[in-house]
Amino acid sequence: MSMNYVLASQSPRRQELLRQMGLEFTVHPADIDETMPPELSPKEAVAQLSRRKAEAVACECAPEDCVIAADTIVVCGEILGKPRDEADAVRMLTMLSGRTHQVMTAVTVRCGGRADTQVSVTDVTFRALEPGEAERYTATGEPMDKAGAYGIQGGGALFIERIEGDYYGVMGLPICMLHTMLRRLEQ
Repeated sequence: MSMNYVLASQSPRRQELLRQMGLEFTVHPADIDETMPPELSPKEAVAQLSRRKAEAVACECAPEDCVIAADTIVVCGEILGKPRDEADAVRMLTMLSGRTHQVMTAVTVRCGGRADTQVSVTDVTFRALEPGEAERYTATGEPMDKAGAYGIQGGGALFIERIEGDYYGVMGLPICMLHTMLRRLEQ
């Protein structure tokens, strides 16, 4: 039996990664308040947000559909989501310069009334940025829709000295983890 997958995200990167996995899917973005609960740890908060996205979309889908939801944050002393504007993007990149931070991507899969949430945590080390580098990168527009204001698969790759963990988790969808979750829930 073929599973009907629904991606609860408009992210082009997540869509690309699902295609890379060989999955056919429809896109149904979750329309929820993405405010992080301040009383939760970053890992708990990103997991909760992923679950809320999956639940919101599952309510609008057929019961047998398999909903895949994800959320990504960057943690460097504080939670860094998507930048509000260019100045915020430059602030984030400057904060990450020469430091190691964590990228946390939570994935929730809801299939046939069963659900699972897992969080991928990857340590990413930035080299020290040169003066003006954060501003030039921000001017490309690439940082504006990405947690922590950079894309590992784009121009932000020039800043990264080292990663310890899942590259695809930094991109926004840890595909090995997702594959394992899907196999477990589809049984």
